[in-house]
Amino acid sequence: MKNAVVLGVNPPVYDFTFYDLWAKPAGLLFLLDYLRRRGNTVMLTDCVFEGRTGALSFGRDSIKRREIPKPPPFSAIPRRYYRFGLDEEEFIKTLSPLPSPDYILVTSMMTYWYEGVFSSIKTLRQVFPGAKIVLGGIYARLCPEHAAMSGADMIQTEPLDLDFCQPAFDLYRGLRYGVLITSFGCPFSCEYCASSALEPVFRKRPTVLVRSDAESQLASGGVRDLAFYDDALLIDREKGLYPLLSQLKPQDIRFHTPNGLHVREIDEECAAVLKKSGFKTIRLSFESSDAEMQHRSSDKVSAEEYRASLEALKGAGFTESSLETYVLAGVPGQTTESVELSIRFVKDLGGVPRIAEYSPVPGTISFEAAAALLPGLVDEPLLCNKTVFSPYLSRIMTHG
Repeated sequence: MKNAVVLGVNPPVYDFTFYDLWAKPAGLLFLLDYLRRRGNTVMLTDCVFEGRTGALSFGRDSIKRREIPKPPPFSAIPRRYYRFGLDEEEFIKTLSPLPSPDYILVTSMMTYWYEGVFSSIKTLRQVFPGAKIVLGGIYARLCPEHAAMSGADMIQTEPLDLDFCQPAFDLYRGLRYGVLITSFGCPFSCEYCASSALEPVFRKRPTVLVRSDAESQLASGGVRDLAFYDDALLIDREKGLYPLLSQLKPQDIRFHTPNGLHVREIDEECAAVLKKSGFKTIRLSFESSDAEMQHRSSDKVSAEEYRASLEALKGAGFTESSLETYVLAGVPGQTTESVELSIRFVKDLGGVPRIAEYSPVPGTISFEAAAALLPGLVDEPLLCNKTVFSPYLSRIMTHG
């Protein structure tokens, strides 16, 4: 494709809750950069970002929400349901001044957010009837048959080789944080995670490219915070992360890790580097103190390794309140006692437990177990919603 006009769209989110944890459509931004390098004109409409209503800490934003009727699968759920981001009228108003695109690339994230995708495609058809619409992203990759009902002309299901591109963050105006990706994929294969399905080969990006990403985002003048999107940021850190941080060291940057760091990789040296380099938000990927759950998490961390990493981080100067630890809840076969013990274990060591509610992900081992309990999961991605699957729909948590 050359000399085409391409519009990238990040749809609004339909859900019970949504928080801006440095959430940006990185894959779409990489693709737009790729197309621009090949002589195409690219544009971006991010319905979530354009729906921001106020500034939060570390560059994040509060996002406008409007209550909407719950879809039938959620009719009995005693929670309010919202559209986060631009409403339809605002979306149309944002699109109307744009030149008519030849292609529209719609991204998708959570499988259970597809309502926002479908709604956006319908609106885009009305505003730009002559454009070819391509749907890609996580939902499209994991649920291609369901995505075929979206109204898009094409569903992008194959991984794209974008390793040497850079995310087109310059398409934003008023952005206060940036995103860095030093690697794609993950060397582990946890039974509840789709990382290895989406990126079958774990690979590192050249440090010079990641540094360029950081410098271009910081050059905007309004960005001080950078969030790492890696699933395995600390793997081979001596060859990747450490050189990157040393090159960016002179600048006043605050780093964040919304994806959990692999606890096993954090020793005293690593903790000291993170502290000295300006890391402010540390999320630790612990999951559970239960040996069986640890095995289902690829045995990537033990209770003793978690204890040692926490001591190293506190010894480096991190406060207890900054060390949040993900504890999984709701995985098929997991008991409430297991979750309670894990929470208590984290708190007793001075960590801050953050419950990571299980969401069934198509293509994973645990999805098959979840679908055996709730067969509707196979055909209806909405039932995978983390807010409702375990607490309301599956009644999967057991005592014992």
